[in-house]
Amino acid sequence: MARVIPMGPSTKGLYFISVAAELAGVHPQTLRIYERKGLVGPARSGGGNRRYSDADIAQLRRIQELTNAGVSLEGVKRILDLERDVLRLELELESLREDVRAAIERTHRLYRRDLVPVRAEHLPARRRG
Repeated sequence: MARVIPMGPSTKGLYFISVAAELAGVHPQTLRIYERKGLVGPARSGGGNRRYSDADIAQLRRIQELTNAGVSLEGVKRILDLERDVLRLELELESLREDVRAAIERTHRLYRRDLVPVRAEHLPARRRG
């Protein structure tokens, strides 16, 4: 069975800080603070300019959602780490489920098809002689 890999936002750095800030609904200085706190890590161009990807924008929006709900930046960092762990574990679990399904199928193929289990009450009566 082919494994389906979930597709997410692009990770290619496309947006300068001003565009990213506008897309995320924050001030560019806020993005610099988030980067210093380790909440986001944009790519850098050859000249050292920050380049934000679609995945970064999604991350920034998630950060805004959490901070608007009253979560501190340290709390946001912890939540994002936990969400990444959950995603990794879900992918690992799905992989293990596929391995188990494959092992069960292999085991079923090993069954002898010429042997059929029969319950004792279905056997003919034995004669004593």
